[in-house]
Amino acid sequence: MTEQNSGLPEPSGKVALVTGASRGIGYGIAEALVARGDRVVITGRNEDALKEAAEKLGADRVVGVAGKAHDEAHQAVAVERAMEAFGRVDYLVNNAGTNPVFGPIADLDLGVARKVFETNVVSALGFAQRTWHAWQKDNGGAIVNIASIAGLNASPFIGAYGMSKAAMVNLTLQLGHEFAPGVRVNSIAPAVIKTKFAAALYENREEEAAAGYPMARLGVPEDIGGAAAFLLSDASGWITGQTLVVDGGLFLNAGV
Repeated sequence: MTEQNSGLPEPSGKVALVTGASRGIGYGIAEALVARGDRVVITGRNEDALKEAAEKLGADRVVGVAGKAHDEAHQAVAVERAMEAFGRVDYLVNNAGTNPVFGPIADLDLGVARKVFETNVVSALGFAQRTWHAWQKDNGGAIVNIASIAGLNASPFIGAYGMSKAAMVNLTLQLGHEFAPGVRVNSIAPAVIKTKFAAALYENREEEAAAGYPMARLGVPEDIGGAAAFLLSDASGWITGQTLVVDGGLFLNAGV
């Protein structure tokens, strides 16, 4: 395959599949992996947005596959496309997620709760199963699940999301145990990251929202991209089953 973008580094020989990566945290992770030479398959619901993201990241290195994360047919196609395009899938990043409801859990519609778990948790398991059988079982690799600090504590008004992210932390433990020693599985638990997805938590009040962070700012997708790139590298070769909290020091205030 001819490299069209001379600004990209030499290929690393590794391939990643990043779900929900047309923008936000997923895009930031894909960007970090491409920057070090990996080839990446990105997924998302909007085909036009995926195409734009792939072109920005480098069309020679990135392939987009549109579809809904909880759709098993889409999961199969995404993994198959990675194998067809690049011949391997060393890394999986389960980033796709949804949070369609904001309010007390006492009034939560159970249908919405099911949707949240289907998208945020069951889809992650599905992608992990498929990458395992397609490549990682025989060749090794690593998985990063994007959890949230909402899954590590009570999360008023986003309870369904928090429950799903707590499940992601446990899924990380289960997969880390079953997939060892060939495949390492870790998760990242971000605090508020400045993305469209999290806009309701800081829009028009960013200074106020950031006031509780010892680092005096909210996170940006690059913060999570760097953490994911570390966990998907040989530098973290003896780390598995862990949840890395990336929160600008927010939890430091827990005991005050």
